[in-house]
Amino acid sequence: MDKKTYRSRMREKLQQMDDFKYRDLSAAIQMKLEGLQDWKRASTVALTISSEREVDTNPLILNAWQQGKRVAVPKCIPSSKGMVFRILTSYDELETVYFGLKEPIPSKTELISQDHIDLAIIPGLVYDRRGFRIGYGGGYFDRWLKNYKGASLSLAFSQQVVPQLPEESFDIPVQQIVTEDEVIKCNDGTE
Repeated sequence: MDKKTYRSRMREKLQQMDDFKYRDLSAAIQMKLEGLQDWKRASTVALTISSEREVDTNPLILNAWQQGKRVAVPKCIPSSKGMVFRILTSYDELETVYFGLKEPIPSKTELISQDHIDLAIIPGLVYDRRGFRIGYGGGYFDRWLKNYKGASLSLAFSQQVVPQLPEESFDIPVQQIVTEDEVIKCNDGTE
């Protein structure tokens, strides 16, 4: 199966999840994540504002702020297919951009360099147990991960994890995948 087919099939499966199950599974994943040493040690956490049926990151953002962590969210640069992260201190600092995504408003947020991010939570649609993922097709996160040295993980519903995905030379795996059922150690990921 090619990446495009994986993408469309998983989108369909996720859309079929009812609201109660979505909230329940998202909460279970959040609890597992917050029990990890990578989360506990992190001063600055990078993550996206969830959309559609991605694991809900909004409670994570609120908890991170309550725990005194800095929250960094991505700002895409479509012209170069690049991406930077900016510190978010309030939801008022977000704007809606293409495809309904929420991104930081540059004039209201501070740029943060990659080497100041302790934990990066990488989005995607489908994952395999080696940490490879199929995202939304832009390649933004693979390009960003290429030079990132900190801890990386993804949050996924267990139905999003498949035995093996096709991989390309530019695909960068995450170190861990946190589902409602388990924490999958990929590559040389450490807890």
